[in-house]
Amino acid sequence: MPRTKLIAANWKMYKTPEQTREFFRDFLPLVSGHSRDEIVVCPPDVDLASALDSAKGSNVAVGGQNVHWKQEGAFTGETSSAMLLALGVTHVIVGHSERRQYFCETDDTVNLRLKAALEAGLTPICCVGEVLEEREAGLTDDVLRRQCVRAFHAVSARKASKLVVAYEPVWAIGTGKTATAELAAEAHAVIRREATEVFGEEFASKLRILYGGSVKPENASTLMAQEEIDGALVGGASLDAKSFAAIVKY
Repeated sequence: MPRTKLIAANWKMYKTPEQTREFFRDFLPLVSGHSRDEIVVCPPDVDLASALDSAKGSNVAVGGQNVHWKQEGAFTGETSSAMLLALGVTHVIVGHSERRQYFCETDDTVNLRLKAALEAGLTPICCVGEVLEEREAGLTDDVLRRQCVRAFHAVSARKASKLVVAYEPVWAIGTGKTATAELAAEAHAVIRREATEVFGEEFASKLRILYGGSVKPENASTLMAQEEIDGALVGGASLDAKSFAAIVKY
């Protein structure tokens, strides 16, 4: 069975609640009736309520950008899976490269967040990817294997049924550079092989692996044509309703 593609928007630290409502007002009519792909918008936490209210009854799901591994506690600035679920959130990004780069996220904390999301029944979009120095040193495969092994540690195939992985070459995020479709597909194949080692061949054959890194309307169809690419995690181009709709309808 072909894997249903997932097109996810990561708004990062952009948009107010009012701007969120304006986006959905413009975006929903453009993708109304689109059933080929799963569509998810992941706004900042302060916009989640506005996004959920705006998307109610539509074909667009709403996700968070991060989740803590504890259900509650003295963790200033964090959000638990229970809080996300209480709002109506269904997806959550885990281990984005910016969390790793700027906020000391490690492979081990990614694993803890991933397990918390899966335990709660959320669909985690777990991000992996190499920086430019690692790519140029020929270490991409090693980096991806390490990040996957650590992220998937102590997670069973049964518990991981909702897992989605996003390959993000860090050197392509927000730079305008994009991995060629062939390079992206090769990296996705490495991730799928690692998933086979950890979870088994049947699970790995169903695992959706997204590409993230300067995805735009101009390159979306080329990327999505690759058999190994099961969707996209879109940053800057997802902030504009027409641009993101064009990617969804690649």
